[in-house]
Amino acid sequence: MDGTLTFLGTGTSMGVPTLGCDCSVCTSADPRDNRMRPSAVVRWSESPQQQRVVVIDTGPDFRSQALRAGIRRLDAVFYTHSHADHILGLDDLRPLSYIASRESGHIPLYVTDETRATLERIFDYTFAPGATYAHRARLTLESLQPVTAVHGVNFVRVPVMHGDLPIVGYRFGRTAYLTDVSRIPEESFALLEGLDNLVLSALRHRPHPTHATVEQALAWAARIGAGQTWLTHVAHELGHESTNQTLPAGVALAYDGLTVPIEL
Repeated sequence: MDGTLTFLGTGTSMGVPTLGCDCSVCTSADPRDNRMRPSAVVRWSESPQQQRVVVIDTGPDFRSQALRAGIRRLDAVFYTHSHADHILGLDDLRPLSYIASRESGHIPLYVTDETRATLERIFDYTFAPGATYAHRARLTLESLQPVTAVHGVNFVRVPVMHGDLPIVGYRFGRTAYLTDVSRIPEESFALLEGLDNLVLSALRHRPHPTHATVEQALAWAARIGAGQTWLTHVAHELGHESTNQTLPAGVALAYDGLTVPIEL
């Protein structure tokens, strides 16, 4: 089945431009150097009349991202982990959830136990058993399984590490999306064989305790051997064009709004 992957955001938790910074990337005129918080949308047509839409993470920029990407309905959301730059746009799902509720019911959010606990605490007015807010989002928290099927497409859980925190990436068809990664456990490499597209986070060149450097991401990309590797979760230390000129064939920085054809 053919589909698309669109990068809604490719920046770090602080975004690019970063507040208070006047570096060459934060003041760049290249629109590809403007990076909202990391998120992506997967789309495919189940039939000529029915497009399916799945989002990975809803960060603080989700409303702007969804408007720009033309997201008008939603079938599911998959979360990688519970940090602010990946969850704080959850309330922006409200209007989409009203549409989904009229069509088929609440939007399922697929989460780990760690992410569930954080969402239930921060968004208690949405998820608490006794919640009474009339205009709360129509959402349900669903426990993430090793493989979760959404309208004929399998989303495979790929365990990775974000510093000391176990988080998850996802494989769907011949594409995998791994963000905020500092280490890929050995057993997860078996889930990443035979990829056309690999998305990896690559913060900067300098080491960071919870994020991969460009050099680490390139080593993983060489081992996994996908047809094309896209680097995301990029900090303001990396200019888009100048960095791409240094990368090997088959590897490039992604940018906000980039849409890639994928096989599901």
